[in-house]
Amino acid sequence: MNIVVTVKQVVDPNLPADFISVDPASQRIVSTYGLTPVMNGYDANALEAALKLREAHGGKVTVICLGDGASRNTLKRAHAMGADAVVLLSDPTWADLDSAGAGHVLAAAIRHIGDVDLVLCGRQASDTDAGQVLFWIAENLGIPAVCPVARIEESSDESLVVHRLLDDGYQRVRVRLPALLGVSSEINDPRSPSMKGTMIASRSLAPTWTASDLAVPQMQPKLKMRNQEIQVRTSSARLINGDTAEAKGAALADHLHEAGLL
Repeated sequence: MNIVVTVKQVVDPNLPADFISVDPASQRIVSTYGLTPVMNGYDANALEAALKLREAHGGKVTVICLGDGASRNTLKRAHAMGADAVVLLSDPTWADLDSAGAGHVLAAAIRHIGDVDLVLCGRQASDTDAGQVLFWIAENLGIPAVCPVARIEESSDESLVVHRLLDDGYQRVRVRLPALLGVSSEINDPRSPSMKGTMIASRSLAPTWTASDLAVPQMQPKLKMRNQEIQVRTSSARLINGDTAEAKGAALADHLHEAGLL
C-alpha cells in the first residue's frame, strides 16, 4: 500500500497566547520569541496511522510538506519517525496561497508521485483550524474523502472501514481505495522518533519540488487575510446604597442627573 501523508509546520499550539502574534507583513501566525515551530498535531496522527498501515500491508510512506526552507525540520521529524521518503514543496509563487491553492499544489505533488493508494491528512491545522485543504486535495484528485476519522477498523488493498466522528457518536464507513482520510487525534498516539531514525534523518536532505517541477501555473489566492483592530469598550457598575427603597430610588435619580441622563 503506497501512502502519501501531508504535513504542515506550525507555531506550537501549546504556547501561551502572549507568545504568539500575527506578522503584519506576511499575515502569518508567528512566535513572538522565535521559538521553534512543530509538526501540526493532527498530521502527526496521520503519519502514525500511515506507518501502522505500512506495517500491516507493506508498501511505502511518502511525506510531503508545503512550506519554506524552515519546514525541513518537520520533514526531518517525519523521516525520523519512519517515513520512507520526504519531499518539500517550495516556490516563491506559493507563499500566499489560500486553502484552494494549497490543495491544488499538494494534489499536483501527489499525482507527480504516482500510484498512490491512500492519502492521509490531519483533519485541520492548529494555526488556522480551517480544515479545508484536504477536501481541495480530494477534489483535485477526484477521489473520495472521509473526515474526521477516529479509527481504522479494517484495512485491505482494496478498501478501508473507518469510524467517522459525529456530534453524538460515529459513523461506520467503508471507502474504496484510492481515497483520502482526514485523521483526528482520537485515532492514535504518535510514536517518538527513534535514535537510529533521528541519526538517519539528520544526514538526509529532503528534495525540493517547485512550480516548474509540478507544472503548476501561477495562482492568485481567492481569499486574503486582513488584520482589523477591534475597539474594546469598558463598562463599570456602581452600587446604590440606601436604607429604604425610596432612598435608593432618590439616590439613583441623583446619580443619573449628575451623569446627564435625566
